[in-house]
Amino acid sequence: MILLKALTFDEDGFIATLTIKHPPANALTFNMFDEISDILDMIEEQNKVKVIIIKGDGKFFSAGADVKQFTSYQNETDYESLANKGQQLFDRMEHFQIPIIASIHGAALGGGLELALGCHIRIVTEDAKLGLPELTLGIIPGYGGTQRLPQLVGPAKAYEMILTGATIDGIEAERLGLANHVVAEEDLHNETMKLAKNIAEKSRVSINRVMELIPYAKSEQFSTGIDAEAKAFAKIFGTAGAKEGIQAFMEKRKPNFQN
Repeated sequence: MILLKALTFDEDGFIATLTIKHPPANALTFNMFDEISDILDMIEEQNKVKVIIIKGDGKFFSAGADVKQFTSYQNETDYESLANKGQQLFDRMEHFQIPIIASIHGAALGGGLELALGCHIRIVTEDAKLGLPELTLGIIPGYGGTQRLPQLVGPAKAYEMILTGATIDGIEAERLGLANHVVAEEDLHNETMKLAKNIAEKSRVSINRVMELIPYAKSEQFSTGIDAEAKAFAKIFGTAGAKEGIQAFMEKRKPNFQN
């Protein structure tokens, strides 16, 4: 039995649901990465589940990484290890032999959106807010966002979203290809389960083979880009801009970036 602190895990037949429970905004913590990894280990060992759903409890999917924890790190090596930890988990999710559906309501921002990007399918509510606002804190996405977002929405839109930190709603997310389906919030659970059950009716062997094959379509440059992202993420934290951005976030004020 896995001891979970910030997540809950439930099974209903061949469908497993992992719920983020870290109020008030379901911010991702370093320990949460370990808990998700432990759950994936258990699912692989039991070889029963055919579909996994990831969702957030309360008002949010996940409003991002827990910025307060960033202040406990001291040097580039620490920050690069942090980026690698998130990247490795989301890469494992993307290459997992069981499809993972992100069921998104409220905010999916920063690391929260990167978590969703690591899933295979995304269902969003109409008024959900999705974005990578890291540059507003003087930092950059570090969990694969600079590589996965352009694959889904195209480079031009990815430049705009990341450079401005602007969010999009669920309707635009579907239009851009970031979301598979957009639904009313009251329909999110039922529509997510409907899709999960449709997949779970299929042969386990067939599902597993498809999950192995589709990732081959990814560009050969992806692994290079992910590695470069982790190194850039680490270097950014040593800059005055990052220090000002994080301090401003903690103090709930607008940052004053000096060029």
